[in-house]
Amino acid sequence: MQENYKMTKAQILDTNGKKVKEITTNLFEEPIREDIIFKVIESEKMKSPYAPKYRAGMDRSASGSVRNAKGVWKTRIGKGMARVPKKTMWRRGTQFSWVGAIIPSTVGGRRAHPPKGLGKLKKINKKELKKALLSALAYTNSVDELKKKYASLNDKKIETKLPIIVENKFLKLKTREFLISLKKILGDLYCVAIQKKTKRAGIGKLRGRKNKQNAGLLFVIGKSEDKKILGIDVLKVNELQVCDLADNGARLTIFSEDAIKDLNLIFGGKNESNIK
Repeated sequence: MQENYKMTKAQILDTNGKKVKEITTNLFEEPIREDIIFKVIESEKMKSPYAPKYRAGMDRSASGSVRNAKGVWKTRIGKGMARVPKKTMWRRGTQFSWVGAIIPSTVGGRRAHPPKGLGKLKKINKKELKKALLSALAYTNSVDELKKKYASLNDKKIETKLPIIVENKFLKLKTREFLISLKKILGDLYCVAIQKKTKRAGIGKLRGRKNKQNAGLLFVIGKSEDKKILGIDVLKVNELQVCDLADNGARLTIFSEDAIKDLNLIFGGKNESNIK
């Protein structure tokens, strides 16, 4: 699938941001298909953003509590009542005060045909999923697409070469050294690398959206590697999804050397490294 595409020459950087190696890979040469990317991202959502909570409007002891037979105690027949599920508010002897419940036309009832909640929203075949992931990798390699996601980069001239690949020693640095090296490697891009959490303005604070957070940097590492750093999302190659790379625009991404090797093995690409 990838053999017909041209190869990309990418630099492997050390902890000081200087080139130590150069590799050629075709991981970033897939034509960018935004339609496929967005389709797969939608399928990867585990919950629709507009879906109600589980059993919303159903937590009532109403359905079946009112009998339908005529002339039977605790019934609504002959009283001019609608035949909808009801819950009892109070009763005095054989007299009841009921209110409608559960169905969409009642106050506090469930929604009619709401968006799906838990579970995959769409099924994607394997070839299309592979094409979407390769397209998303090429998407992150575009400076123009990067500026569309991070508005603060619009007025800046980005001189950092994409894709950004670092040597494996980078993962062994302590947090302070890691951030210093990251600043050297990213340059002007460092301003959007660290996730920042701010309090949301408006009534959204009362609706489960108290804080908002920027996307920040994505650090992709190999299957056998491990790293945790506050303010940066770290994902292994086998955990990588299209939505991690290209949700609402191209995400700023750094790859470790082993991550590129593992991706080449997964997608059958070529990886020729030359030490210079």
